[in-house]
Amino acid sequence: VQLQASGGGLVQSGGSLRLSCVASGRSVIRLVTGWFRQAPGKEREFVAAFKSNPAYADSVQGRFTISRDSAKNTVYLQMDSLKPDDTAVYYCAAGSGIITSSMWTGAAYSYWGQGTLVTVSS
Repeated sequence: VQLQASGGGLVQSGGSLRLSCVASGRSVIRLVTGWFRQAPGKEREFVAAFKSNPAYADSVQGRFTISRDSAKNTVYLQMDSLKPDDTAVYYCAAGSGIITSSMWTGAAYSYWGQGTLVTVSS
């Protein structure tokens, strides 16, 4: 499985961006797919994931939406009401056989895309 992420950029606080992650080699419907992010000087952290239902970190709940398009084999992360604290490199990830309690853990995912930088200015 290969993942190609895109959609990052510079946006003002309160703005929106949509990240895309195109998968090849396996259908996204048969994978657990997630988004993680890493801010400068900080550890990578969970953002959102989709198994049978979406799951979100508390910090993005109500502002971000993860979705999948089986026809395009793509996973999206719609980010609204962006804050400067959302500035980070965002990574998409995928894996199979991930149990629900492990969805928040990066180590559970076997496949990673390259990062896409999101910068939110104040």
